[in-house]
Amino acid sequence: MMRLATLLAVFAFPVRLAAQDAPASRLTGRLDEETQAMVLRTVDSARTRGLPVEPIVDKALEGATKRATSVRIQAAVSSLLHRLEVAREALAPSPGPRDITAGADALAYGATRDALRTMRAIRPNESIAVPLGVLTQLVASGVPIARATGVVADLLRRGARDEQLIALNDDVRSYVAAGASPEAALDVRTRGLNAVLAPAGTAPAAADAGITGLSPASKKP
Repeated sequence: MMRLATLLAVFAFPVRLAAQDAPASRLTGRLDEETQAMVLRTVDSARTRGLPVEPIVDKALEGATKRATSVRIQAAVSSLLHRLEVAREALAPSPGPRDITAGADALAYGATRDALRTMRAIRPNESIAVPLGVLTQLVASGVPIARATGVVADLLRRGARDEQLIALNDDVRSYVAAGASPEAALDVRTRGLNAVLAPAGTAPAAADAGITGLSPASKKP
């Protein structure tokens, strides 16, 4: 047994080493040595706490692309680390990396811990990454955070599927790009989706047969 454990440790070591080196290899040449060292310390802290590290690397690279100062990059990755922790706590008991990352993004756009907890309660055993991503995109499109949170939560309660939420978000963005106000665009798209979802207060399972996604006709205002 000890020999087997030793062999497993030997074979696992290169994998762990590669995982540790990956962020460094992505950052090398993009940041100065001091900033890179700071970012890698934050990455190590995230890894130690069991949090996703890729979002932190991506945030640092975003700062490098925008030619942000070292101070601003440090502040951005530190803030992100905090949001990742908050998101994991709010989406307990066992959120996956995608859920945690989506939760951190939603928090950055003004979502509250309670909003994340509410969505987790609605979907206790499924990924919540897409609904949180749609919430974030709606806010980015100009929909007020309270309105976006309420709409996404209500649609989840009524059994909306991920692909329906994505279609809703895409339509809202298209209408806003065409000149519609964000809230008006959301109202139009929500009415179309409401037509194929269970009525408010109805268990989603009772209406599964009717949840087939937006029809072509419903995509017209």
